[in-house]
Amino acid sequence: MNNSRYRIRCLSCLAGVLAMSFYPVFMGVKVLTVMMTEGVVPYEEYPKYIIPYTPVAVSLILGVLLMPLIQRLSVKFDLLIASVFSASVFFLAEWFMETRILVRADWTVTLGSWQMSLCYVPPEQYRTRTWEAVDILLGGYSPSFKIHFYLISVVLITSFLNCFYGWAKMALIGDCKRKKALTVQAVTAMVFLGMCIWACFTSFYRTGELIVRPVSAVLMSVFFALLGITMGVFAGSFTLGKGRLPAVLMPSAVSVLVTVVMYFGEMKLLNRHLYRFGKGFFFEGLGKLVLAPADIAVILSAGLFTVFICLVLNRRIKI
Repeated sequence: MNNSRYRIRCLSCLAGVLAMSFYPVFMGVKVLTVMMTEGVVPYEEYPKYIIPYTPVAVSLILGVLLMPLIQRLSVKFDLLIASVFSASVFFLAEWFMETRILVRADWTVTLGSWQMSLCYVPPEQYRTRTWEAVDILLGGYSPSFKIHFYLISVVLITSFLNCFYGWAKMALIGDCKRKKALTVQAVTAMVFLGMCIWACFTSFYRTGELIVRPVSAVLMSVFFALLGITMGVFAGSFTLGKGRLPAVLMPSAVSVLVTVVMYFGEMKLLNRHLYRFGKGFFFEGLGKLVLAPADIAVILSAGLFTVFICLVLNRRIKI
């Protein structure tokens, strides 16, 4: 561990995650301060989507902070240990923020039902808001509403930890085999994080109707596919050169599976419905499957893009 390059790499990773996490951590501290002094957080002072991004930021900071210790304990299983630790920190912090912070709007709501609080509509918008999707969403609260938010959080945590721990390990053991894969992982993770932030402040321009506008349809499709691709690249970074099935098809399967889970979470959020990207057969659900041909195309595109990326990453490796 007496490797100056390794220490510099660790410090660089810590500086990077601190820079990325400044806003959600700052907002989290601000909300906790208001809660401790006033006992409740006014709705207008509660930052958009502080859940789940403050817990994500805290879990990443602690995961990177402990990177030298974890890699000293086990270089081979360092990422697994770090991922389990950071995910545990995330769910603990998430539980705390969901159950211990009160938000005062027209009513007082605990964040145990934080998804419901996202449906809050100011009185002045009551007459102009289209209520169709909101009525479906209010069909009955269930913790399963959180599936896709938790999925997004775990993808962000594991993909960024993969980059940080991978870069540090390259300096530690000198094996740069995963360098290109980790670079691609960094790109997909950063772009996906950017889309998450974009969604936080715009919700991709949805109006509350189940049939969304073309711009919303495009952005949602890219978001869903990119989620799967990010995890596909994560899997592919560990299967480089290990045969066509593990190196290409397995990451593609992971990508498809993660995208399907995201759709399932969205369906639970909307009480067995999905947002529709248009009218006609291509955009209508296939019976009890709920998924439309357009949704299936998004899922398959995630797998196909992952296949292409993995083929490129393994191009100079005999598989």
